[in-house]
Amino acid sequence: MTLTRIREGGLLGSRQYGTTPTTTTAKTTTTSSSANPANATRCGCICRVSTNYLPSRACLRVVRGGVFDHDGEKDVFGTLNILNPDVVKAAAQEVQDGISISLNWPIGSIKIPGFFRKSLTHKVMKLEDPSANLHYGFDDEVEFNTQASSQWDSLCHFMHLPSGKAYNGVTPTIARMEDPTAATQKLPTLDSKSNPIPHNTTISNIDPDWHKRGCITGRGVLIDFKSYAEKKGITYSPFTGFRISPSDIEAVAAYQGLSFKEGDILIIRFGVTEALGNMTGEEQAAAMASYSVCGIEGTIEMARWLWNHHFAAIASDNIAVEAMPPMEGEEVLPLTSLVLHQWCLGLFGMPLGELWDLKALADVCEEKKRYSFLLTSAPLNVPGAVGSPPNAIAIL
Repeated sequence: MTLTRIREGGLLGSRQYGTTPTTTTAKTTTTSSSANPANATRCGCICRVSTNYLPSRACLRVVRGGVFDHDGEKDVFGTLNILNPDVVKAAAQEVQDGISISLNWPIGSIKIPGFFRKSLTHKVMKLEDPSANLHYGFDDEVEFNTQASSQWDSLCHFMHLPSGKAYNGVTPTIARMEDPTAATQKLPTLDSKSNPIPHNTTISNIDPDWHKRGCITGRGVLIDFKSYAEKKGITYSPFTGFRISPSDIEAVAAYQGLSFKEGDILIIRFGVTEALGNMTGEEQAAAMASYSVCGIEGTIEMARWLWNHHFAAIASDNIAVEAMPPMEGEEVLPLTSLVLHQWCLGLFGMPLGELWDLKALADVCEEKKRYSFLLTSAPLNVPGAVGSPPNAIAIL
């Protein structure tokens, strides 16, 4: 799609849901029937957006801190808006065999998490009545860093460095995220502490809560680069900074017979969690301390490719989705210069999933010769959460 006219304000903002956009070309101007106001109403608390009106990356205006919305109303869900009811209903058609697969790596699989993060602490307590000398059960307490195993990054996790802003120009602080009770907060974290959203509430009044919008349900697509590389004689180590380009992803998709659709949740397997799972704690620590890991290339070209495919989110089994360390040509950049973290989280509003467990999914996809499936994900309902285990399930 080619657009020569740019809307004022935000890309996924409040007014889009009640207006009929036009698609402009050099010769004709037409009205998009799929974006008709009759089809742009909200059902319950599910956000709707017509992807017919999402401009290409090249058409986006340069706006400090992100892509802003109309009248001071700021979107908080980013590309999750693309997961409208029509997209979700279509994704449900992917279920053909009734096979469900967890994509969640066990919490605590990394014995010594990198970046000075806390490892898993699991405390089990007896339930007892001392006066009756009765032991009748157990409770437990779990403490862990949400970045230390399978996770979603919220849109507050990594900021756009030139502006110092998180998604859509907000300025998160520890105090605001630890006490996200005020109605005016509207930080793009995973959850909020506000009241449930009434039926047919307008988009401008929605709180930044993945649970109130129904969490994530959509069509997942697996790019099994690890298996593809093995079959094509491509050798790489998970911990050497090996990286793949958009054309590499497209080559794997073509090999698998996979076509992308708008609203897909892109999942890429490199074999990193498998490699880490076979290491001792000391070996894991050394691998993590190298800050060198395979992934997709962290470039503006990759960001443009992700946006122009209208993916709702992207996840991988590696540490950062994008390869580390960040590089510009042959120059190694500091870790704070991660390009896709800034563009996907800070600007586009595209959630990143990391350290997912993809081996079982890859095996079933290989067996069934199908690489698309229904994906559901319900992160922990922790108000103000910056990240969370995805609690993701693929259903084929």
